[in-house]
Amino acid sequence: MFTRRVEPAFYDTDALGHINNTRLPAWFELARNDVFRLFVPDLDPRKWPLIMAKLEVEFHAELFYGQEVEIRTWISRLGNSSFTVTQDAWQDERLGARGRVVLVHYDHAARASVPLTGELRDALAAHLVNDEEVHA
Repeated sequence: MFTRRVEPAFYDTDALGHINNTRLPAWFELARNDVFRLFVPDLDPRKWPLIMAKLEVEFHAELFYGQEVEIRTWISRLGNSSFTVTQDAWQDERLGARGRVVLVHYDHAARASVPLTGELRDALAAHLVNDEEVHA
């Protein structure tokens, strides 16, 4: 599991006084850099071998300005050429949101998915955690 801390900025808030729901997908993407580095260590977009197939965010509680948010990131499913990244946003020991994204290992030139094999699959499997184990 990867962990990253985000310090909310004032512009992350909305008129209701909490973190705007549009910020969570951006924070989750930032925290996925740890996963992206397994594929492209220098994060060079010209070498990018991934596409996003699905994104969902569940909101559990409000998040607020002035307190750090901890983003926890893990692999919750590992398929043949796709995998699911699950992420939680915690603040003050409370779950604020959970996000899931399905990413596909992809060859942009061939316009086709590519199997996850060898060292890459092993690296992803090292971060494979069942969602139920996270809250156990």
